[in-house]
Amino acid sequence: MKLYLFILALFFYSPVFAAGGHGHGHDDNAHESPPEGPHGGRLLEGNGLNLEITIVESGIPPEMRIYPYWKNGDTVDPEEVNLTVNLNRTGGQQDLIDFSPESDYLLGDAEIVEPHSFEVEVNATFKGDDYHWHFESYEGRAEIPPRLLELSEVETETAGAKTITVTHTVYGIISKAEDNVFHVHAPYSGIVQEVDVQTGDKVKKGQRLLTVRNQQTLQTYAVTSPASGEVTLRPVKRGDHTDIGTLVEVSNLSTVWVEMSMFPKDIEVIAKGMTVIVGDLHGEHTAESKLDYLSPQMTGGHIARARATITNPDGKWRPGMHVMADVIVEQVEVPLAVKRSALQTFRDMPVVFGRFGNVFEVRMVQLGRQDKNYVEVTGGLEAGTDYVTNNSYLLKAEVLKDGASHDH
Repeated sequence: MKLYLFILALFFYSPVFAAGGHGHGHDDNAHESPPEGPHGGRLLEGNGLNLEITIVESGIPPEMRIYPYWKNGDTVDPEEVNLTVNLNRTGGQQDLIDFSPESDYLLGDAEIVEPHSFEVEVNATFKGDDYHWHFESYEGRAEIPPRLLELSEVETETAGAKTITVTHTVYGIISKAEDNVFHVHAPYSGIVQEVDVQTGDKVKKGQRLLTVRNQQTLQTYAVTSPASGEVTLRPVKRGDHTDIGTLVEVSNLSTVWVEMSMFPKDIEVIAKGMTVIVGDLHGEHTAESKLDYLSPQMTGGHIARARATITNPDGKWRPGMHVMADVIVEQVEVPLAVKRSALQTFRDMPVVFGRFGNVFEVRMVQLGRQDKNYVEVTGGLEAGTDYVTNNSYLLKAEVLKDGASHDH
């Protein structure tokens, strides 16, 4: 596997200070590209001792390796150098790294976690002399003046605990509830004399629907509605014989069924009694119910039928309407979550932008469970951190414009 060196010298900002020997001195090359060592790392020069700093990752967590040299370029035995590095990160976090000899370099004892963005303090002792260096090495970082920040309409939220509602989305269709559909027949054989309703008419229980002349007595009688509702089918017309079957269908649509199709991957996690959020395909209406039926067998198309009942007082859920339904399979309180709208990518990793005053910096996040609004964060972000929830793409554009990234 190819060995990648992630080098502090290649980050966004130039060094501000360098020093060697027994004191501190200003770096005259602070605005130039920092010098590079034989391993492609950043070279820190002192009065006698030079150090080359690299961050190495090759199928292992990022680690810091520092190669010591004499000022003339000759290698120095790592056993002769005592070394510590302090990484001061945005937000006040400090990573103190101690080193021990390994091969021809000094190996840090801590993983260099993302982002690789910090102020670096290097302290070394070599042959009785103390050496100190300090420089900035930032990535994924932008500072926005207050006026521009206000104009950009960037919004933030504090990262913390949230309830994640895990759902499975299925599709279905609105249908008439079986118990609320009434097929009207004539009690005696005869000829229909009058039809008093049309398909779509609203009717009340006991309202006359038809007038029939009894075939045997030749007397007329009324056929009335068995329930309040709507005429959803009326195949009969004047002059028909009553033996044609259903004369009028009356449906009470104050409640309707949601008939859903469940595939094998759905029924593995979905069970009767789970909450269902039903929505039309235009996003205008929603209703909440419980899953009251799940077929024990699959159809020939490897689909299981499921059903929920929803109220329909305004008639907005019309039989035949196609809908989508989110079945809530789990609701869990997680200690840390962020809004989905906050997520961006940086170096092919998911990130959010933490806010520290007017400074914004990426935080590479490890993600867990998610719902339509929030996603669980399992690593990479501290609880209580303010992070950008709206217009974070503007910060990403600013960071990329400034070249605040290194190759990974």
